[in-house]
Amino acid sequence: MPVVSHRHSVLTLTFVFVSGAMASVGFAQTAAPSSLSLNEAMARAIAANRTVLAAQAARAIDLAGVQAAAQHPNPELSVEEERETPHWSFGGTLPLELSGKRGRRVDVANATLAVTEADTQRVIADVRADVRRAYYQAVAASRRVEVAQDLENVASRASTAAQERFQTGAAPRLDALQAQLALSEAQNETASARGELQAFRAELNTLLGYSADGAPQLSDTLEGGALPAMDAAVAQALAGNADLRVLDRQVDEARARVALATAMRRPDPNLSATLTYGAQPEFTTGWRFGAAVALPIFTTGRADVAVAQATLTRAQADRDAKAAQVSGAVAAAVARAAAARQAVQRYQTDILPAAQQVETMAQEAYSSGQTGLPALLQTLQAGREIRQRAVQAGLDYQLALADLERAMGTALR
Repeated sequence: MPVVSHRHSVLTLTFVFVSGAMASVGFAQTAAPSSLSLNEAMARAIAANRTVLAAQAARAIDLAGVQAAAQHPNPELSVEEERETPHWSFGGTLPLELSGKRGRRVDVANATLAVTEADTQRVIADVRADVRRAYYQAVAASRRVEVAQDLENVASRASTAAQERFQTGAAPRLDALQAQLALSEAQNETASARGELQAFRAELNTLLGYSADGAPQLSDTLEGGALPAMDAAVAQALAGNADLRVLDRQVDEARARVALATAMRRPDPNLSATLTYGAQPEFTTGWRFGAAVALPIFTTGRADVAVAQATLTRAQADRDAKAAQVSGAVAAAVARAAAARQAVQRYQTDILPAAQQVETMAQEAYSSGQTGLPALLQTLQAGREIRQRAVQAGLDYQLALADLERAMGTALR
């Protein structure tokens, strides 16, 4: 019977815990706003992203570690009853920490805390890059929906015109059938684009802690976003890269461990005092004092210092290697983003206006009977492909900025 009662209690506590966790998840997934800029999305991710919150929760562990490192060793008390005299002994031992061992432990704990805080900033930098990528993938998906809808509207008008010309005898029935087929394909393209948009919105909402079905209006465009100069980007990365900050803090932690290992080589004395009672007829109450210290003969601590020093050397080498890697990655990312930016500008200033003019002229020529339906459909298909490539060029630019932000390890200015 007690086993059943205990099992019932465990199940009850488990249910309460799971219910509370589900409630907290539901609370975190708030409704998305009506409009959302990239900066607002970044701020929301830092405040509500589960990965960021999990990284920030690790700080409490290291704060407790600092408190644990600051503790003093406990004294010991002893009571002995013996058959021989003296019959009673009441003693105490007090360990004394010398050479600043407690301070060195606190330094190591604080350095570990600094590593955790730097690692949290690294997680935030990665999440920022993920948010930028997901945000502009959703923006591009929305633009593809617009392109598909425009093509569907044009195909609908072409189908109407072909049907009218067929009914008046100015065009064969084949034109009407081809126009209807083109309209059906355009409608499928629109439906597919809307499905992709919903998928990318769900991914973005997950990063931001919103409900998956939220559909905020994303206010930033694919053509936006300033591209920093290469020298400025490299300098900013070397000064603020999150991975480099983590390695810097790890170097500081390794130095603190070297200092602790050096301090631990010096032994600590133990002071003891004992009060004795019951040694009649020689005496009733007596006492004795003592001190003990370990002799560093077999275990000198030199090996521990060597390990700590080697770890410090490795951490410094890792930091130097990462700095060189960051410089190269940032330079490459800037070059790719610059090329993508040129493609975006060329589409905006030259290609898209010309494609729009060609589509207008083709529709007018078909409506007036100067050209056939195949020429119009071919022109519309070419225009659609150009618009899709323009959207992809804008997305490539934003993804290049996301890669640059990830390589820099800090927010783009």
